[in-house]
Amino acid sequence: MKILVIGLGSMGKRRVRCLQSLSVEKVAGFDKREDRCREARERYGVDTYMEFEEAASSDSYDAFIISVPPDIHHVYMKEALSLGTPFFVEASVVDGGMREIIAGVKKKGILAAPSATMMFHPAVQAIKRMVDKKELGTISNVLFHSGQYLPDWHTYEKVSDYYVSKKETGGAREIVPFEMTWFTKLFGMPERVCGMVKKTIDIPGAEDIDDTYNFIMDHGGFLSVVTVDVVSRNATRRLLVNGSEKQLRWDWNEGYIEVFDPQGDRWERVSYKKGEAASGYNPNIGEDMYIEEIRHFLSALKGETRYISSLEDDLDVLELLYTIERSHGENRIIPV
Repeated sequence: MKILVIGLGSMGKRRVRCLQSLSVEKVAGFDKREDRCREARERYGVDTYMEFEEAASSDSYDAFIISVPPDIHHVYMKEALSLGTPFFVEASVVDGGMREIIAGVKKKGILAAPSATMMFHPAVQAIKRMVDKKELGTISNVLFHSGQYLPDWHTYEKVSDYYVSKKETGGAREIVPFEMTWFTKLFGMPERVCGMVKKTIDIPGAEDIDDTYNFIMDHGGFLSVVTVDVVSRNATRRLLVNGSEKQLRWDWNEGYIEVFDPQGDRWERVSYKKGEAASGYNPNIGEDMYIEEIRHFLSALKGETRYISSLEDDLDVLELLYTIERSHGENRIIPV
């Protein structure tokens, strides 16, 4: 296979590593920044280009991987459409004409694969199996907190120097759909939502963004309460699920899930392997889930499996984000 990675920032370089770990025949990269192209050439030995037209015409690619900032995802999805090239794209936070792109994908009959990274995390996979099998009984409520500290994302550059400092693509705003992509696959889309959005602290370079999203979702039979923020000094991902038979809790800082069984009056541990993190990354952000995600994409590209998500799913999650913000702005509960 021959793959062109579009965007050679943090995520683009990670995708290059994933492809090389999967022994993809040829990996090339495109970025408008010369320093990023140079780094990719020197570190990974890939051909790089600073002009998209030159990159796209340099070979016959089986697919594009789009890892540019989220406010220009649509630019390269449309480029892929015009060339009839299947593509993988990082999680979205800006619509950018998604319905038009979805229609184009259907017309061309090509694979369009939005990222769903956390679905490949072993803990999320194990929790999904438990929920699907109703091992916890009837779910009553779910509590979830995803927190990070924005300046820790890219320690090598200022927050003001990249997209997380912009209102439209702010760090917390971006993480809401990232988390809701897997959360809604486990627990379903809500019927209505009540949201609050706020800037709570001063982060240099992030003066224009809201740093905290809090929302309550009504899933019909149960409720969920979610907090997403970029003010947590310790990177946090914690989940609590209350079922009629058992309670589940997961802290990603641990290598296990805990399930309370009242019959035995004890907590039972379900262990999993977190995998190794790349140098400079949070130890909980193992490379394995990213590699498995790209493996899955390549398998879908070959027609061996159906890709786990779709642009329609991505749009549903984006509309959930917009509904949360609308609920805050209108000070009311809103149907989804």
